[in-house]
Amino acid sequence: MSDILVVKLGGTTIAEQAQVLSEVATVARRRPVVLVHGGGKRITEWLDRLGVKSRFEGGLRVTDQAALEVAAAVLRGVVNSELVAGLRDLGVDAVGLSGVDGGLLISERVPGMGLVAHVVGLRRDLLDAVLVGGQVPVVAPLARDEDGIVCNVNADDAAAGIAAGLGARQLVLMTDVDGVRDADGRRLDTLTVAEAETLIDAGVIAGGMVPKIRAALAALTWDGAEAVIADASAYAALERALADPTFGTRLTASRRAVGAA
Repeated sequence: MSDILVVKLGGTTIAEQAQVLSEVATVARRRPVVLVHGGGKRITEWLDRLGVKSRFEGGLRVTDQAALEVAAAVLRGVVNSELVAGLRDLGVDAVGLSGVDGGLLISERVPGMGLVAHVVGLRRDLLDAVLVGGQVPVVAPLARDEDGIVCNVNADDAAAGIAAGLGARQLVLMTDVDGVRDADGRRLDTLTVAEAETLIDAGVIAGGMVPKIRAALAALTWDGAEAVIADASAYAALERALADPTFGTRLTASRRAVGAA
C-alpha cells in the first residue's frame, strides 16, 4: 500500500472549489496526490442549453452520443483545464489527463446506460511517471470500453479504480453532503463494508449515494485502506477529512481503529 492520496472533486466552478483546491495544493507538497474530478452539474447545464434532456438511473447519467459529446467537451475541455490552471496558479505542477490517455482506465460498458462504462482496471504506467516527476495528475472521468468506444464514467468510480490500482492508502470523495446517514438520519462517523451493504439492501442508502458508496467500497482492496466521504463546502474540508475521525464518514473493510494522515 502506498502513501498516495486520491481526491475526487465535483465539477462545479473553480470559484466554488477554490478553498478545497488550495488544500489539495498544500497536501501535494508533502505527499503524492492524484486529483479526479466530475462535472455533472456543468454537463447538465450545457445539455439544457442545447435542449438535450438529462436522464438518470440509479444515480448515474444515461449517456447517448449527443450527451457524450457534451460530457467529453465539458469534462476534458472545460473542467479539467480549469482545475489544472487553478493548481498551477497555486504553484503546483499539475498535468491534465483523462482515462482515455495512455489507456489509463480499463473499463467495461454498463448495460442499459448507453455510453457509460465502469472501471475494471488501471494501466498505472502513465500515472507513475507523472507522480515520480513530482507532478499532480488531474484526471477527467472518460474511458474506452472493451470495444474501444469512448464512454462517460462516474467520477467516484474513476477515483476508486485509480485508488485501488495504485494501492492508495486514502481515497477522499468530496461531495455536497456531510457524510452517510443511518435510518434515523444520524451521520455515521464510520462504516464497514458489511454495514454499508446492509444499509443499501434496506434502502437507507439510496439514489446517487449508492454508486458513491459502491465506489468507495471498491477502493478498499488493500489492508488498511480507507475511503472518506466528506462535504467539500465545509471549512478545511480536505484537512479534516484526512485527520479528523468525526468529520464525514470513513469507510473501511472492517471495524477497527483508523490511522490519521
